[in-house]
Amino acid sequence: MRTFVTGQTTRMRHTLTLLATTALLSSATAQGAGDELFDNSQVINMEFVFPMEDHWMQLVMNKNLGNDISLPAQLTITDATGVLVLDSVGVRLKGNSSYDFYPTEKKPMKIDFNYFVDGQEYHGLKKLNLNNAWSDPTMMRERIFMDVCRREGVLAPRMSYANVYLNGIHWGFYALVEQVDKTFLDRWLNDNDGNLFKAGDNYTPDGGGLGLEADLNHYGPLASNYTGRYELKTNETQNDWTDLIELLDLIDNATASEMTAQLPQRTELPALLRSLALDNLFGNMDAYYGSSRNYYLYHDSTTLKWNWIHWDANMSFGRYVPQWVNDVTTLNATYTSPGRRLLQRVMSNIQLRDLYLNEYCAVFEHFTNAELDPYIEEVRELIQPHVTADMNKEFDTFYFGENIEHFVSAQSGGFWQNIPGLKSFIAERRAHLLSSSLDCTTAAIGEDSRPVLAAFPNPTTGLLYLTLPTGSTPDEVSVIDVLGRTVPVQAEWSHVDLGGLPAGSYVVRLALKDGEARAHVVKQ
Repeated sequence: MRTFVTGQTTRMRHTLTLLATTALLSSATAQGAGDELFDNSQVINMEFVFPMEDHWMQLVMNKNLGNDISLPAQLTITDATGVLVLDSVGVRLKGNSSYDFYPTEKKPMKIDFNYFVDGQEYHGLKKLNLNNAWSDPTMMRERIFMDVCRREGVLAPRMSYANVYLNGIHWGFYALVEQVDKTFLDRWLNDNDGNLFKAGDNYTPDGGGLGLEADLNHYGPLASNYTGRYELKTNETQNDWTDLIELLDLIDNATASEMTAQLPQRTELPALLRSLALDNLFGNMDAYYGSSRNYYLYHDSTTLKWNWIHWDANMSFGRYVPQWVNDVTTLNATYTSPGRRLLQRVMSNIQLRDLYLNEYCAVFEHFTNAELDPYIEEVRELIQPHVTADMNKEFDTFYFGENIEHFVSAQSGGFWQNIPGLKSFIAERRAHLLSSSLDCTTAAIGEDSRPVLAAFPNPTTGLLYLTLPTGSTPDEVSVIDVLGRTVPVQAEWSHVDLGGLPAGSYVVRLALKDGEARAHVVKQ
């Protein structure tokens, strides 16, 4: 019997593969690339000084010509660690709709620290993205979604925020997003020698302009059949697409029994299924489910398995509605979009479908206003004064607070649109799923006999008592916040004091001699 309940009741947790991934993503590690930037709840200042007076004209011209040429700028960064001055940092404009339809000059940018100065880094990072949160009045859709993804043990970039200045002018308040590159892969997977593919943007002439999509369908043995659908981001010199084509052949053409046997051998399957579940749950349709873009696939050279990596989620919380969907809040948990072969194969295979629902129910348990609203409020408190001060933002400040709570009608991209609210979307989406065919009490495949941690009272205002099954011997207890950071607390194996922590959602983790046990808790 499978139950996914927090606190004093029992949870049968995921598969061992996902447990290993989760431990990697959220356990305390040596200081890694970007940790000093992203492991602080902060808004940094980035002041760019370009030597040329017509720098903005040149940035726009390079973008409109479709090249990736960067301009040099001196960059002064003020963050929690102090003030850092970097010379000749590469800057270019990026984006598709976020560039074309954003109503002011606050366009998204890519920052390359070693574009002109070989080896130049910022907290171990070579690149960063400055996103303008196009079409999101809250400026936190992507932040909340990506943080939840990592908390749930799947790969997603970290995010922070920055006030950006160009030659002394406050250009705007931006979302600061970790780049998915070799530095990212080394930080999170301890491997960066494999092939990294990015789903095509479907906007370029060789992408969506010809109806080509990164739909994970098989289109024959030639790499040229896929270059308009995906981009190879590593090992470009070798330019070997064989491994991707073999994966797509499996997804598209294998028999049901072959899929059941081989997909777990070829992919990090629990994390892959959980990634798809999170897209569905959060209505993130500007992804594989809907637009068939905004994800990466990485073929780990050590494990020889494929990893799914999320990307660009400013349209989550039901913001993007494909033409074949009436209301994203009413999607069934097993919804299959037209032409999405991986979804079709998973949902039509009884064993894979059960595994998917197992992962769906695991994340659905924590998709509640009780758990997510406190974190939404934490981010709101952090960014509200900076949003207010941004004179180049897309929406009036009024919409910032309103859209956190409920849907608003506002103009974006030249059209008046109904934009779902963060908190109201969670409530409506959860209510629909509870009233539909989602059943998280049925038997599932892939459960393990891992010790279960009970934590009470939950929610708690401070002291949290822990109960382990008879015979379990804990060696270490830690508390992990929604960003995946291990936070300092006073703890013993029988209780942990959360009194000094901000209100929000946390994971209490006990390392055992024979594995680990976890509990999701809410600090009030």
